[in-house]
Amino acid sequence: MKRALVTGITGQDGPYLARLLLAKGYKVFGTYRRVSTPNFWRLQQLGIANKITLIPADLTDMSSLLEAVSISDPHEIYNLAAQSYVGSSFDQPLLTTDIDASGSTRFLEIIRHLNKNIKFYQASTSELYGAFTSQMQDENSPMIPNSPYAAAKLHSYNMARIYRNSYGLFTCNGILFNHESPLRGLEFVTRKITNSVARIKLGLQKDLKLGNLKAKRDWGFAPEYCYAMYKMMQHKHPDDYVIATGETHSVGEFAQLAFETVGLNWRDYVISDKKLHRPLDVHQLCGNHNKAQRILGWKPKVTFKELVKLMVETDLKLWQKHLAGEPFPWDAPNHSSEMDIVARNVTKDANREARAFKVKMKLF
Repeated sequence: MKRALVTGITGQDGPYLARLLLAKGYKVFGTYRRVSTPNFWRLQQLGIANKITLIPADLTDMSSLLEAVSISDPHEIYNLAAQSYVGSSFDQPLLTTDIDASGSTRFLEIIRHLNKNIKFYQASTSELYGAFTSQMQDENSPMIPNSPYAAAKLHSYNMARIYRNSYGLFTCNGILFNHESPLRGLEFVTRKITNSVARIKLGLQKDLKLGNLKAKRDWGFAPEYCYAMYKMMQHKHPDDYVIATGETHSVGEFAQLAFETVGLNWRDYVISDKKLHRPLDVHQLCGNHNKAQRILGWKPKVTFKELVKLMVETDLKLWQKHLAGEPFPWDAPNHSSEMDIVARNVTKDANREARAFKVKMKLF
């Protein structure tokens, strides 16, 4: 029986990948961070929580990673764990670097010294392309990161490639473009939209504040992208692949379609708030998945319209169940979107306010 270690198994992709690997006959181990409130709702929602061996670990702690590898003795490691929220990387660049950049290198060093036969998958991201403004990006496109998150991920991308070429390790980079699902976290714009649409439809919320409505992304369906990860690791030769749909849609289009799903006009509810704009945004991303289709036989099937509809309808059903008093694993009721939480904002307006505050303080 094959054994796989999936880091970040409590995130969006981890449960979908774990479900796939279990169906393929794997023994699945998953790492998670110890926190005061356990975050296993996604595993529970997919009905696989009791089929996985969970190991507490932290990508910033070498000893815990070594212990996880020793316990699981894996044939394959899928490194999905990360500080994956781009906005937070501007607030916590050092933490993001330690997790997203150094974490993967710790794993590569463990494999190099412990067992060079372990296959390693590194979750890369379309954010690597950043300021590169070509209409489509592929494996050979220049990578110009536009955020601390992307810069940290670029480090891991290069380290996986370097260890493959220098030490002969089986390492793959999956350059996954945006991929969404009903398991997406509420801090991400797609799920923020679909959850808010459901609440507005049910009279639980009045409006929806969003940042840059013109930003365009290549959005696919997460379970399909997890299948691409698996396909990479089964191929005879390790390589790097772009996984994408080849279509772009704006945040505004996503919102419009989401509201239309429940028969509402998005312009009656959506507010564009400059405070929610990123300090340095990526305006358009669109991936060319021809290499993955040619070599791995992978291509996307779920359309953008189907994806938005699925996410909206799922959130609507969950809120209806919640209002009916039905208990089930879910994230929305505990989300902090309506709490007054101060976030660092490094826009020009915020910088002017900060300088004015410093001047005012000097007067006392």
